[in-house]
Amino acid sequence: MRIGQLAGKAGVGVETVRFYERRGLIEQPLKPQSNGFRSYPTELVSRIRFIRHAQTLGFTLGEIEELLALRTDPATDCADVQDRAKAKRAEVSEKIVALKQIQNALDRLIQACPGVGATEACSILQELETPSSRACKSKQSNMKENDE
Repeated sequence: MRIGQLAGKAGVGVETVRFYERRGLIEQPLKPQSNGFRSYPTELVSRIRFIRHAQTLGFTLGEIEELLALRTDPATDCADVQDRAKAKRAEVSEKIVALKQIQNALDRLIQACPGVGATEACSILQELETPSSRACKSKQSNMKENDE
């Protein structure tokens, strides 16, 4: 099948297929000299669907590449795959905690703001200029750690 057919059956755009090819997640078939169109095997539909589903669960393309390698390695045990899923779940849990802290900080900013008047006196803008809350300082230290 041609790239457009592959993309349609997999539920993605043609550019997504090309992106996965560039990333090495799927192989690009050789361009035949006769008709000039590449022919993609039907097995790629399930592989692309696997990649997309893994992305919706938060796996990075690098992690998906590892999962795909585990999927084809006969020496791999299901526990290896489960370990990857557990690690991703722990990462998601950490992000949820961080997002709840951000939400709480925003709630406090919104509650403290009168919502009327000139922007020079806006408590939200003042807080963003000179963060004093614990959540802001905690978030700043986390951002510095991530930058290093």
